[in-house]
Amino acid sequence: MKENKLLFQNKTILITGASSDIGLSVIKHLDAEGAKLVLHTSNKQSEEKLKEVLCNNPGIVYFNCDFSKPHLIEEVYLSSGLGNIALDGFVNCVGMRSRRPINLIKPEHSIEVMQTNFISFIEMIRIITKKNRFNSPLSIVTISSISSVSGGAGVTIYSASKAAVDAAVRCLSKELAPKGIRINSVVCGQVNSMAYQEMMQSKTDQHDPVMERQFLGLIQPDIISQMVMFLLSEQSAYITGSLIPVDGVIYHNFKYL
Repeated sequence: MKENKLLFQNKTILITGASSDIGLSVIKHLDAEGAKLVLHTSNKQSEEKLKEVLCNNPGIVYFNCDFSKPHLIEEVYLSSGLGNIALDGFVNCVGMRSRRPINLIKPEHSIEVMQTNFISFIEMIRIITKKNRFNSPLSIVTISSISSVSGGAGVTIYSASKAAVDAAVRCLSKELAPKGIRINSVVCGQVNSMAYQEMMQSKTDQHDPVMERQFLGLIQPDIISQMVMFLLSEQSAYITGSLIPVDGVIYHNFKYL
C-alpha cells in the first residue's frame, strides 16, 4: 500500500469552509503530506486565521466568497485565478447551522441555509467539473450530518439541507462517473467542534441527549479528516455515490443506499 505522502504529493485539493474545525483538520493533514491547497473562506478574517495556522505558506491559494450568495461564486472563483488550476480533489466543509422551532423559521432563513449548504455545493461542482478544471480521476468529498437521516426537533432546515446534499451525491455519482469523477459523503455524528462547545457552555443542563445514541462518544475532527483522506485517495478508487457514516452509532434503523 502506498503511503499517503506519495498519494497526495503535488496533488491540488480545494477545501471549502476551510476555517471550520473539520476543514482545518483536513488542511493540516494534506499540508503535512505535500498537497497543493486551494482554500475557500467566507471572509478575510477567516483567511488571516488560516494563514497564522499554516505559517503563511506561500504556496496556498485563497479565495473569499459568501456561499449564501451562490450566484456570485463563479465570478469570484475565476477572478481569483482559479479557472486555470486543475483540481485533483474537492472537500466541501461548508455548513451553516440552524436550530429553530417551526414558528421561527421564516422563508428568508430557509433560503439562506439552503443556498449556503446545498445550492452553493452544487454550484461549486458545476464550476470545477468543466473542461480543463480538473484532473481525472477527481475525488469529491462532502461533509454531511446524521441529521440528514435521523432528524431532530428544531433542526428542520439544517437537516433538509444536508439531506438534499446526500441525495445529490447519489445522482451526481452516476452523472460524473464517465468523466472519471467520484463523489462521496461523510455522514458525521456529533463532532467536538467549537460550535458544539459553545452550545454546551450556554446550557444550564450539561446533559447532551445526543450522546445517548452515540455510544462511541464525541467524535474528534481528526477522525472525520482521516475518512476524508481515505476517500480522496486512490485507496478508495472503487467507492462512489456512498454515504459513509462516521457517527459512533452502533445500530442504524435506516438505510444509506
